[in-house]
Amino acid sequence: MAALTFHQFFEGMGLGGCITQAKFKARATIIMVLFFSLTTPVGIAIGIGISSTYNENSPRALIIEGVFDAASAGILVYMALVDLLAADFMSAKVQGNGRLLMWCNCSLLFGAGCMSFLAKWA
Repeated sequence: MAALTFHQFFEGMGLGGCITQAKFKARATIIMVLFFSLTTPVGIAIGIGISSTYNENSPRALIIEGVFDAASAGILVYMALVDLLAADFMSAKVQGNGRLLMWCNCSLLFGAGCMSFLAKWA
């Protein structure tokens, strides 16, 4: 519950910042906020609904889980590299300063290492 809460909080903060910077119309912003707010509770409800009939060791369940995990990982890597990191790393401030670029790369690798450690530990 704590991991889900923190994840949703920080994801919501990031998404809110992106929506604010994009300056969407009020209707589009409300629709995006509603979808974000409802996806986790709906997913939890679906999970509770199928928990009594779900066999996590069946071949079909393992294939479906693998496909969903692969799709999630691909989307996460794409978003991190293309939408988030590229803008920061390609800015004139970073590109013009070799020391800052080195620190950005080291920080990126350190953060990735910490997340990998956390994933292995959890």
